[in-house]
Amino acid sequence: MGLPNASDDLSSEMEVDAFRRLFPLRFFERHLAESIRPDGRPLGKARDTSVFLGAVASANGSALAKIGSTTMLTAIKMEVMTPSLESPDEGCIAIDFHMPPICSPIVRPGRPAEAAPVISKQLFDTISSSGLVNLKELSLVNGKAAWMAYLDVYCLDADGALFDAALLSAVSALSHLQIPAVAINDDGKIVLMSEEDGQKQAQEQVNKEKRKLTLKSIPFSLTCILHKNYILADPTAEEESIMETLVTIVLDSSGQLISLYKPGGSVLAHTSALQDCVALTRQRVKELKSILDEQNSVMEIEQD
Repeated sequence: MGLPNASDDLSSEMEVDAFRRLFPLRFFERHLAESIRPDGRPLGKARDTSVFLGAVASANGSALAKIGSTTMLTAIKMEVMTPSLESPDEGCIAIDFHMPPICSPIVRPGRPAEAAPVISKQLFDTISSSGLVNLKELSLVNGKAAWMAYLDVYCLDADGALFDAALLSAVSALSHLQIPAVAINDDGKIVLMSEEDGQKQAQEQVNKEKRKLTLKSIPFSLTCILHKNYILADPTAEEESIMETLVTIVLDSSGQLISLYKPGGSVLAHTSALQDCVALTRQRVKELKSILDEQNSVMEIEQD
């Protein structure tokens, strides 16, 4: 008696899958009418999220962030540079976002993904405008030497809400960053200082030991889809391809608005809809801050 039922279930699954592929918008709207999404999430709920600090041993700071299947890896490399004449007592931050072909079937080998430079600029603008990093903390010798922090953000799996995961990975890597200890050698050059050098006290120290940045106003974001009267938080790649109106809200860890991105789409972002998106983002910021704080606590325990 079990076989006919199993056959019927299989046939039903195939029909649902065919309907989903042939009429994706109608498929999703049937779910939205029931205030549910095909993956079982309520409309305003984000996917499961995790952060792993110290994912790249050779980097000065690194973090792997996952939001659902969307996966981002950030590695930070510190280099000594000569500061600009305009800002002699400040260092710099450079951010590059990479989308290798492995991350998505829509990214072709040999052709840069169109989203990459857009997200790179979005990340830089967000981190700069948030006041997350005090660039004066990156100064070594006024007018002569400062740190350049190179942030490389790699998309390992692109399944929607790319900016949200990229930003989470970048700020997590900055929270993990250890600025190397350096000294001035006999030629007046800044050199990395090994533990042996520190013990010998043979060189004039600039940074006596590795140190962490003092991060303020940590930015977190939430991307939402606006479709008719519905708001879908943290969309998957499939949802983004079907319902094209996206809004990304960036708030700092205290809930203050840093920026709002609406790259396009046919749905107008009415004030009430934006207010709802901000409210969802405020709740999401609490979740993300808790996840990052927990990981930093784990790292401190391991280092002790």
